[in-house]
Amino acid sequence: MSGFEVLKAGAFTLIEDLGRFSYMNLGVTHSGFMDEYAALTAHKLLDNNFDENLLEIAFAGLKLKALGETTISITGAKCHFKINEVEKNIWQTYKIKKGDLIQIDKILEGQRVYLAVKNGFKIKKELGSSSVTIKENLGGVEGRQVKNQDFLPYEEFKQFVSKRLKKEYIPKYEKEVKLRVILSYQEADFSEEQKDKFFNSTYTITPDFNRMACKLKGEKIKADIDGIISEGIAFGAIQIPKDGEPIILLKERQTIGGYPKIGSVLSIDCFKLAQMKPKQKVTFESIDILKAQRKVKLFYSALL
Repeated sequence: MSGFEVLKAGAFTLIEDLGRFSYMNLGVTHSGFMDEYAALTAHKLLDNNFDENLLEIAFAGLKLKALGETTISITGAKCHFKINEVEKNIWQTYKIKKGDLIQIDKILEGQRVYLAVKNGFKIKKELGSSSVTIKENLGGVEGRQVKNQDFLPYEEFKQFVSKRLKKEYIPKYEKEVKLRVILSYQEADFSEEQKDKFFNSTYTITPDFNRMACKLKGEKIKADIDGIISEGIAFGAIQIPKDGEPIILLKERQTIGGYPKIGSVLSIDCFKLAQMKPKQKVTFESIDILKAQRKVKLFYSALL
């Protein structure tokens, strides 16, 4: 079996795929790609199945050595990406030969880089997925992030077709993003005044931002109730804890929670949020559920 030898793992590199489905009733979080647009585009460039895995690289410093021929694609955050010390563009495919060195030295715009290999890494699936969930010790290599000297196996692939994404489809990672919100959950437990405040405020992303959730700082929102009986939580749900500062729940969210929720960020907007950094800004706007469903359908139909 060919594969990559990990010379430098970087600060936080994970094996991820679409995630685990139908296990939240057992307390197992969904996990999966944080930015599905970048991840699925990486697979599409390689003609991979969308349920294959890849590397999600949250910080710079990754260095891999190829031990066999393959084709890779690189998408996501703008970065210094090199093959054999020669800087290359991202959002396209590259032929990789045995002995080639692949590096991601610095992330310039955005937060997460995605590196996919033809037909995915040959990593054992657990509960139907090879996505790493560290807190549950599931997926990837021994249920943890990638480390130095790991071996990431792939099947050797000698054919090569050069592909790159058209410039107009490459996202720009802004420092301020407007997130669309479906009012739901405990909407009736927030006064019109509180909802107006929420939609007319600018919030700052705090350092408390990870694969589980994004904590915001700004105008405090108050519910008419102190709490609720714990219930299931959807991707993008916006909790309002006792301090009044919103928390957006993401791919590795807890499966249940007891804070009131003013609504839910549209799933495809959470992918934009995944590419943001602490100190950057978000605002919110309301979207009705039928329009939201059309937007999500259009998003995935464009990728297929």
